Amino acid sequence: MLKKTRIILATLLCFVCGGLPLMAQRTNQAYWTYIDRHKDWAIEQMKLYRIPASITLAQGLLESNAGRSTLATEANNHFGIKCGGSWTGPYVLRDDDAPNEKFRKYPTTRDSYIDHSLFLQGRRYQSLFRLDATDYKGWARGLKAAGYATSPTYAESLIRLIEMYNLSQFDSGRYMVLSSKKGQVDQDPFYTNHVVYRNNKNYFIVVEPGDDMATISQKTGVSLKDLYNFNDLPLDYAATAGDIIYLQKKRKCASKEFKDYPIHIVEPNQSMHDICQLYGIRLKYLYRLNRMQPDHTLVPGEILRIR
Repeated sequence: MLKKTRIILATLLCFVCGGLPLMAQRTNQAYWTYIDRHKDWAIEQMKLYRIPASITLAQGLLESNAGRSTLATEANNHFGIKCGGSWTGPYVLRDDDAPNEKFRKYPTTRDSYIDHSLFLQGRRYQSLFRLDATDYKGWARGLKAAGYATSPTYAESLIRLIEMYNLSQFDSGRYMVLSSKKGQVDQDPFYTNHVVYRNNKNYFIVVEPGDDMATISQKTGVSLKDLYNFNDLPLDYAATAGDIIYLQKKRKCASKEFKDYPIHIVEPNQSMHDICQLYGIRLKYLYRLNRMQPDHTLVPGEILRIR
């Protein structure tokens, strides 16, 4: 139970259902939305084929740019899988390592997730299945070593995504949802549609279409005033789908996962508020960490301390 709130978190077992830059808040929102939409498919494939759900989600995020790449939008290909000699289905042509390479085209995104699991059953990836199902670092490095991608930083990119978005939580096959009754799954669509995520030791949800701050306050038991304060938001803020809303007060600095890389490189059109939401840091402390005043104008490429 969240301290100082009336939120009750019920743990659900999910069943089958029918170099990396630090992302700006807008990109971050797109990534959380992608995770929200595809987590069940990743868990489904993990249960069928023992591929860590965290790895599947991280590869989907990286290869498809959170579902926004041309290959994903036009061919439902979320894992960058080329045709190879065995593919007899439809394909699209894209320039990659060579001009006009053939990439697999799928009827649906879920078909892409299924084919990704089947693709990894190939001989070159068999050593990965001797790893522990929760060893996402071993899987990430093994995929790179087996030649899944040519980028020299592919493994590190996957690991960083998994740790930044806490994707390893899905490797247990469970995740938390909001509930109005302890130990029960509420049938209210608000509760069934909102997964509870954790970042920097704080819980948050991702705003869904149709949400507003008053409803979020009512359903979570967090006062409207606290929601605005926890998220460093003005009182006239209107909830937008994909936004992150913390349900607890954020921290003074980024989590310890960033102790070896305690900086953020500012992206174009990125604000201090974007960055504080990305890392779960209170806005005033992000200014203090960087000895900045609130009227400071960020410049793309500027380096900020986050812990």
